[in-house]
Amino acid sequence: MTTYLARPIDPTALKELRSADDAGRRTVPVTDEEGGSPLRCCLRRSAPGERVALVSYAPLRRWAAANGVDPGAYDEQGPVFVHAAECAGPQPAGLPFVNAHRVVRRYSAEGHILGGRLVGDADAFAAAFGEAFDDPAVALVHVRAVEYGCFLYEVRRP
Repeated sequence: MTTYLARPIDPTALKELRSADDAGRRTVPVTDEEGGSPLRCCLRRSAPGERVALVSYAPLRRWAAANGVDPGAYDEQGPVFVHAAECAGPQPAGLPFVNAHRVVRRYSAEGHILGGRLVGDADAFAAAFGEAFDDPAVALVHVRAVEYGCFLYEVRRP
């Protein structure tokens, strides 16, 4: 069975986002009094009292720039939570945020959406990734929240 790796936001991008987000807004740290925010820097939920920032992030834009392609209209940006200061990053412990319905959205090497799949069971993610990467046109997938469409993390070919 293939193991798929959840990729957090890249440390270089995080450094930039902690200053100004992808919409050009200054980042404003806050204390997360209740905790539970899905952090895209370390792929875990925040603990009560942690300093976090809600920033606008364009994951496909950054990937496309690194790969020399233009995603065109598929260049979306949306809200993500990150730690307000540098953190240790994720601890390898399986796939994060699989405790709710998610969408596994597929992208081509040109950065265009090729489709997606609703996944409702934590045990079904590996099969959804396998199905996506069985298609040679798929370069990467995003795991996104169903409720708001927010980016959670990226998975690339193993």
